[in-house]
Amino acid sequence: MTMRGFFGIGVEEISKEQNVGTIARSTHAFGGSFFFTIKPDVDVEAMRTSDTSGAFDHLPYYQYANPSELALPDGCTLVGVELTEDAVDLCSFRHPLRAAYIFGPEMGHLSQEMQAKCAHIIKIPMKFCVNVGVAAAITMYDRQLSLGRHAERPVKTGGSLENPEKIKSDTLRRKIRSKK
Repeated sequence: MTMRGFFGIGVEEISKEQNVGTIARSTHAFGGSFFFTIKPDVDVEAMRTSDTSGAFDHLPYYQYANPSELALPDGCTLVGVELTEDAVDLCSFRHPLRAAYIFGPEMGHLSQEMQAKCAHIIKIPMKFCVNVGVAAAITMYDRQLSLGRHAERPVKTGGSLENPEKIKSDTLRRKIRSKK
């Protein structure tokens, strides 16, 4: 899988160790560049020993005491994932090439201070909230679909018609030819 740009995933005031592990592991699996927490209510550092995917050995981890301390790489856009009335539906959202996605705590919401720092607020169009780990995975999957290199979906039911690597190499060849 080849995806353009980079992304990081963060959670504010997370309180369940299992969710931290799920989100860190999913971030690692989807090719994330970093993982961060803001005011976690669990000892994230102590979880490193139970991380079976080795996410904490492969991803930089940053912990902040509050939203005002959050520091992102240059050019990185902060995107909040929250069910608000004016949030953009995930399926209609164009992901920034360089993004950090922030999720709220279990049984809660992103703080107003955190929402104010976000360039965009998006929501997963669902009837009700899902587990924060599930929401993070859905968001990363959508990012991969929209920014990844994938073959077009076939018209009829079934697998892909072309290899995405072939599409990528054909596109590169066309660009080289057009420059000559």
